[in-house]
Amino acid sequence: MNQQFSIPTALCLPVPDIEALIQGRTIAALPRMFIRPGQRFALYPADSSVSIKAWAKCELCQILDETKPLDILSKLTIWTPKVLKEILQKQQYLFLAYLRVYQLSELQEILINPNIQEKLGKFVSLPNSVTVSEAQPVINDRTFAQRKRQLEKLEPALHPELEELQSAIASLKISQPAAKQLDDDIKIFLGWSSDKLIKQPDPNLAWINDIAKLGDRSIELEDKKTNHQAGTDFEIIARRSLDFLGFKVEENYKGGAGGLDLYCSQPYPLVCECKAGKSIPDRAVEELDRIGRRHLKENYLQAVRLIIGPGQPTKNLKESAQISQISIINVMTLQKLVELKAKYPGAINLVELKQYLEPGQIDYKIGEYIDKAEREIKLRSHIIELVKNYLQNSGAESAGVDALHGAYFGSHPPQPLKTVEMHEILIELYSPLTGYLGRIKGSNWNSDRFYFLRNLPIN
Repeated sequence: MNQQFSIPTALCLPVPDIEALIQGRTIAALPRMFIRPGQRFALYPADSSVSIKAWAKCELCQILDETKPLDILSKLTIWTPKVLKEILQKQQYLFLAYLRVYQLSELQEILINPNIQEKLGKFVSLPNSVTVSEAQPVINDRTFAQRKRQLEKLEPALHPELEELQSAIASLKISQPAAKQLDDDIKIFLGWSSDKLIKQPDPNLAWINDIAKLGDRSIELEDKKTNHQAGTDFEIIARRSLDFLGFKVEENYKGGAGGLDLYCSQPYPLVCECKAGKSIPDRAVEELDRIGRRHLKENYLQAVRLIIGPGQPTKNLKESAQISQISIINVMTLQKLVELKAKYPGAINLVELKQYLEPGQIDYKIGEYIDKAEREIKLRSHIIELVKNYLQNSGAESAGVDALHGAYFGSHPPQPLKTVEMHEILIELYSPLTGYLGRIKGSNWNSDRFYFLRNLPIN
């Protein structure tokens, strides 16, 4: 249980500085006086409507002069070299306070101080003490220690391009969920946010829950005049699903009388027939063969052929599908594929998936593919957690492949791995496109060293 503290004072700072501290973009502040290490205080924004969101504990306070490389200090903080020089001209020294910041469980509204600008960079007394705890650190222990060391030694930023990109995004008013997610991902990768952040559902992906529902609706309305519209809706969402999975869906094929329901040209040709209703009749194979040949000519035989429907295929249909080399899947199977893609964007490899598109009813084959993909994700999540725990327990800053491989076998591993196989996965998790681990490149693969950046949560 986190101990609670009562804090009677606050450090008054500019609003941008406090926001940067709360977002994890910096761990430093520039007060106007020396702050004693260990001192606790609320963060008081110097604006007209004051609400306190966080508190901080000073871990270190340095007194810097103009002999320090201000260009490097600027890249490690939120202040430009020009701003740092202007402060030095006014007060000859910089008081650089290293702050461990914690969020409050709820906002604390404070009475407005009319002379707040005069207090900028100084401590102010709070009308009522604020009760706080260390339950919600902005940055975890290990990441804070790494960044504190980097700032103390004035080591160059590890990812300056990403930091510049995040700063550019932060200056914009983010309204699109995709932009917000990119901002969150960059901050987590850089260690500017806690790895315990919960990914919120994307409202733009709510349609995925309707894939099977629209198929079932076509069964409910099969004997009614509205069934045509239900079938059309099902075809539209099947088209959207294949596009989401990464197929290039050609817009010239949209079903209708004598038309081909769906044709995907990449990464390989795929012809699809959507069959609404409670059963998929034998004629579905004949229709797909006839219409496919008419529209695609000789290219039809080179394409993967697929029938998607909510109903049960008849016995004759299964036999015909085997003869004509056509795959049949239930609409719920399609939804499961799309759900996996939505949860883990890189999980679906369409070229590998092609190997599972065998003739006949193949829901169980697609289930095997999904299980395989989920096992691979769980393995990577296990290795990330292994690196994190190994470094925490050993007190080391990074670990070599051999040490991690040895620890792997004592961690109840999900499957055996050779050293070179583990190195390949570590490299994959280090990639800038994934950003779960960091890497210190060695002279050869066996001398590479890795460190933890963020978790891969498994739901």
